[in-house]
Amino acid sequence: MELKTTTALDSAIHQDSVQIRTHVFVKEQHVPADLEVDSDEGKATYFVLYDAGLPVATARILPEANGYHVQRVAVEKVYRKHGLGKMVLTAIIKYARQHHVAFLKLGAQIQAVGFYKTLGFELTNRPEFLDAGIRHREMILKLD
Repeated sequence: MELKTTTALDSAIHQDSVQIRTHVFVKEQHVPADLEVDSDEGKATYFVLYDAGLPVATARILPEANGYHVQRVAVEKVYRKHGLGKMVLTAIIKYARQHHVAFLKLGAQIQAVGFYKTLGFELTNRPEFLDAGIRHREMILKLD
């Protein structure tokens, strides 16, 4: 496994991230494509995990005041339940610590809340919300 990062929208890494997100969110979860690829693309840092050169998992982070907002966490269907999402999130946590940010925040799909809890994320007081018609809860990982 190899993890690559980029901020360049014209890079193969970004294109691979969008490919995974299209498979998972647009095709599987029926998120409209115009919501999936959004106006924040150029503001994010992308993380893509490769298995023998094939892009298999991805996430992106957006800077916020004193922290990062983790978004678009996705693993290709045939690679799920093998710890690849955890590998990507662990790399993001390490990256965040190296950049001395105070927290990571994310909107977890309801079925993924338990996964994020295993990484130390905690639910915030924000009530459940819909994003692209999918139920979410806000979670935070304090790094300081």
